Amino acid sequence: MPTLCPCGMGFKYIECCQPFHRKESNAPTAEKLMRSRYSAYAVGDIDYLERTNLPAGRETFDREGSERWSSTSKWLGLEIVSTQEGQPKDPFGQVEFKARYERQGKEHVYYEVGLFEQIDSVWYYKEPKDLHQQVRRTEPKVGRNDPCPCGSGKKFKKCCEQSPSPV
Repeated sequence: MPTLCPCGMGFKYIECCQPFHRKESNAPTAEKLMRSRYSAYAVGDIDYLERTNLPAGRETFDREGSERWSSTSKWLGLEIVSTQEGQPKDPFGQVEFKARYERQGKEHVYYEVGLFEQIDSVWYYKEPKDLHQQVRRTEPKVGRNDPCPCGSGKKFKKCCEQSPSPV
């Protein structure tokens, strides 16, 4: 286990996110839940990720994909861009973040605006906010059966096309 907590708050893991992972306490805010979920990916605590999903949405949780993303990535850091609401007395919260990780020797940034809901004083991850952003491609489109542009030697569909689950 890491000495410093992967969430980036600067505290020891055993004093920061580990108590949430071990069910000793609950995250008091939506931002702290987001940070603890990032830490769960970094330490491989997939049970925590599933447990902190909104109960109504747990049937769609991709456990296998989350395990794969967690175990095949080196987690490099979390940046909280902004938060809206999500305090102890709020019913809802929104956390915009960037999670940096390395996979197959290439650095990636996962960007999301996550939506959170509090039920009976417990915060849950609800879903990513649909941003409807139009993306302009600067490079040619890679086909599923083309060699992966990351240089792995695998087909794109067997490598980088497999998108990770939300944090």
